[in-house]
Amino acid sequence: MTLEEAYDEFMGELQEQYEEEKIPAEECTRCIQRRLPPKLKDPGTFTVTCCIGQTKERALCDLSSSISLMPLSFAKKWKIGELITTNTMEIVLADQSILRPSAIIKDVLVKIKDMIFPVDFVIIDIEEDADIPIILGRPFLATSRAVIDMDKEELM
Repeated sequence: MTLEEAYDEFMGELQEQYEEEKIPAEECTRCIQRRLPPKLKDPGTFTVTCCIGQTKERALCDLSSSISLMPLSFAKKWKIGELITTNTMEIVLADQSILRPSAIIKDVLVKIKDMIFPVDFVIIDIEEDADIPIILGRPFLATSRAVIDMDKEELM
């Protein structure tokens, strides 16, 4: 047997092993016609009510934020922890501008519903939003193992 004949025989056996089963067209059509579940939009951001110390506030849960933020004025007013100054951190905003935080506060206890979580906040000197003063980022949502109700855009 020549090398060419051996190769042809080997390829023939290989093809037989991997030949796909033929599926009738009507079965494929049935699969395609099944209704797909509706696609839900990405919640991106939503708000939750939380307690920090004795203060009850609304917090923005931002799935695209990699840090939790709080304005300097609120951090001073609430006196929730030691302000640790930092000059090594820079925050790049969506518009590519750079913001240098005033400080950080570690392990602030945040209560949402019946659960309490320690959160590290980056404190920035910006104008405060009276309605939603803080932003809880992805690390908080991961720590809390948050389950999000996509229809209601809220934590469960």
